[in-house]
Amino acid sequence: MPTTRTKALAPAALALLLAPLATACSGSAGAAGSTTVTVTVGYQSKTINTVTAGTLLRSLGYFEEELAARGKKDGITYEVDWQDYATGAPITAQMTAGKIDIGSMGDFPLLINAVRGKELKQPTHLVSVTGYNLRGGLNTVVTAPDSKLESLADLRGKKVSTSVGSAADGTLVRALRRAGIDPSGGIEKLNQQPSVGASALQAGSVDALSQFVAWPGQLAYEGRAKALYDGAELNLPTFHGVTVREKFAKERAGVLDDFLRAQRRATDHLRAEPVAAAESVAKETGLPAEVVYLYNGANGIATFDPALRPELIDALKQDVPVLKDAELVGDVDVDAFVDPEPLARVAAGTAEYPRAAAARPELWLKGQARTQSFDSPRELLKAARGADVRAAYVPDAVTGTLWFADKAVWVAEGPELRAFVTPAGAKAYVAAHQGSGARIVSFAEAGTLAS
Repeated sequence: MPTTRTKALAPAALALLLAPLATACSGSAGAAGSTTVTVTVGYQSKTINTVTAGTLLRSLGYFEEELAARGKKDGITYEVDWQDYATGAPITAQMTAGKIDIGSMGDFPLLINAVRGKELKQPTHLVSVTGYNLRGGLNTVVTAPDSKLESLADLRGKKVSTSVGSAADGTLVRALRRAGIDPSGGIEKLNQQPSVGASALQAGSVDALSQFVAWPGQLAYEGRAKALYDGAELNLPTFHGVTVREKFAKERAGVLDDFLRAQRRATDHLRAEPVAAAESVAKETGLPAEVVYLYNGANGIATFDPALRPELIDALKQDVPVLKDAELVGDVDVDAFVDPEPLARVAAGTAEYPRAAAARPELWLKGQARTQSFDSPRELLKAARGADVRAAYVPDAVTGTLWFADKAVWVAEGPELRAFVTPAGAKAYVAAHQGSGARIVSFAEAGTLAS
């Protein structure tokens, strides 16, 4: 796994030169009795609604700044060892081995983190949230662009790739059950890393792929997949969060506070400058900025807020039975796993972030550092016609999940134009509004009707 170390300097430069490097918040004595402490942070650069505790936070240097200020007070040189992983599972493995202090991962992996930590005598705690979607829109099932599959029911007997134990797998299991398909026997499930599953879908060796942010959006944007099922149809919250080793939290409470304070600063930056943040994350990860903005933008699928909201914790409890059925965990004491105290210390006296608002159509023109929002999809399409468009986004008319306008399924209903993430969503709407003349139209026709 790629590992990068950056340094936050304490006053004693000589100590920095002489003190050997430490790992997992270990300390070494240097010149004149000074100490170097390394804080190891596990993150997922490509899982982009963790960026305020990972990719974006690292690029902004806020954690190092907080630690440098602390170092000036206590005479310690703090270093940050950023370790990048593809999923949450290896972060949990390293945390339970005492080698990672702070990690970020999705809701289902967080539960596994809680269980493994307790089993291996390295208990962990959930201390903050990075990004969330109250309906579950961060997870999507996609198929090949030319696939004949039109709905989740069509997956019966098909090969589906996912990462077992991930939030995307949880979405798949729940969605299949709602469609009357046995998740264990009704499909052939392949447990694969996201990148492997994406390659398998492109090669035709699987029929569908269920994955988390940002894989579905990236594959759709690049024309390598189309959406089959929008996780927001479940109407169950999904989120990513920050977990910390209990021992570290006790021994280095101030450092944990620094991390959470830095995370809030990164959250402020992302919310105030979403285009700049998307460009930064794109540069660090190699993802298209347009895809990053789909999830992390001003009207993006993810809402960034560190607060441990009750509805998110309740959703975490609802996730436990799904993992138990998969025999990945036993009982999980979610209330004991969640520790609100560190964030409460850091956020004391500050205003709460606004709750997630309904997404609005959004237009990103080339060369512009700001996007334009519109009251309706028709207005967006009218503004985009003939313009030098970098990306256009529209919310699903039912779930509210933002999607690329040119990848959405469009429905014309009188003067109104509505967008849907999936063909099944559009067909269900048309079937329910037959008397109004609702009909599915192409993106090009929608653009013509708008103008």
